[in-house]
Amino acid sequence: MRSPEETRHKLAEAVLHIRSGQATSRKTLADLMSLSPTTAGFYVDHLIESGLLKESGLEQGKMGRPKRTLSTVAEAGWFAGIEFNADRIQIAQVAFSGEVLTAESSPLPPEADAREVMSRITTTLATLNRRTGHPLLGIGVGAPGVVDPIQGLALDYAFISGWTQIPIQHRLQKRFQVPVTVENNLRTIALAERWFGAGKQMDDYVILGPRSGFGIAIVNQGKLLRGRHYAAGEIGRWPWQTGEQKGEVHDAMTAPAVWRRLSGMSQRSRLPEDLRKALLNLDARSSPAWSAVIHDYAQVIGQLHFILDAEAYFLHGPLTALGSAFCQSISDQACLLMPSLKPIPPQVLPSELGDEAGALGAASLAMEAWSPMLTPSA
Repeated sequence: MRSPEETRHKLAEAVLHIRSGQATSRKTLADLMSLSPTTAGFYVDHLIESGLLKESGLEQGKMGRPKRTLSTVAEAGWFAGIEFNADRIQIAQVAFSGEVLTAESSPLPPEADAREVMSRITTTLATLNRRTGHPLLGIGVGAPGVVDPIQGLALDYAFISGWTQIPIQHRLQKRFQVPVTVENNLRTIALAERWFGAGKQMDDYVILGPRSGFGIAIVNQGKLLRGRHYAAGEIGRWPWQTGEQKGEVHDAMTAPAVWRRLSGMSQRSRLPEDLRKALLNLDARSSPAWSAVIHDYAQVIGQLHFILDAEAYFLHGPLTALGSAFCQSISDQACLLMPSLKPIPPQVLPSELGDEAGALGAASLAMEAWSPMLTPSA
């Protein structure tokens, strides 16, 4: 006999399979979870009685009796996803069924410190919760910098004053009385690709996140890689030399750095308000600066590919404005620089998800962490 905790885990797993569309019937659910038909039926019946699943319609297989179709109930509740950096807060609202209900962005005041950022996050969540008629089931947070997801702590982020050892999970759980899950924001973007983007059918892929900093998120065999100290993917700290000047990767390859290089602006030049639009309007593809940026990116991606051998590298952030030609040029140049890659070229792709990807991923984090309350019959 399973313990209550094991039963909750299995019920949550069943919901994930049905929500993703991998399981559409009791039979396919039993096969996916390696359960007997009786046990799978028990879980389905419990979830239907709890108002979380519905069984309707007829799905005729190639052989045998027609099968009822299982689906999740959108009105059972919703998940909130929050993702932020030093400039803005993104929030997404995702129904229990996985349908995106809303995705919004709001700017942060210049020089906002840790106290101000947490206040804005709490206020934004409270406002959305008040205007929603269904219960809030969980909150996912994608925080920048180094994050301890086990303790729900934001450990450090250089671009927000005072952003050190922030107990995000504790504060939001106390305020909203629902489970709160905290993760690095690039890793939440990796979850967004799994649920809403091109990573749905992939077990091995990488998120490239050149924004104000430069990090990556790694999905290996279907799991997020965090590292012993939760710093896996901080490649912006790799040593990098530009001419005679020693520096780090993020000095040359963040979105602001690339814009300055392609536009010919100095390091002290003020950034445009809309960096994505500014990059989109650049006509630099035939310039030496374009070739130099491609060369630098190819070096980094080529080395990553030798280490990770991922199926795809999804580019996120303002640099997606440079289009598929930018990504393909990086792949091609990597193979020229490292001929051993030619049989296994890195596939660099601009993400089809927009700026709300981090918030959607944070909501996905809450969805994946959710488990149902047990009724006495379970």
